[in-house]
Amino acid sequence: LINLVVAAMAGAFIPLALERLGVDPALAGGVVLTTVTDVVGFLSFLGLASVILA
Repeated sequence: LINLVVAAMAGAFIPLALERLGVDPALAGGVVLTTVTDVVGFLSFLGLASVILA
């Protein structure tokens, strides 16, 4: 659920930020969005594991 919400927000805001920086959002947006989604998913997995094991 956390990953889904972050991916939706990042998918909306990353292209806007890239366009403001002068970078083509169609080229760089997918790479940045995939990276953000993977990092958030990994950190939420580690957070859940630490809560269960603690």
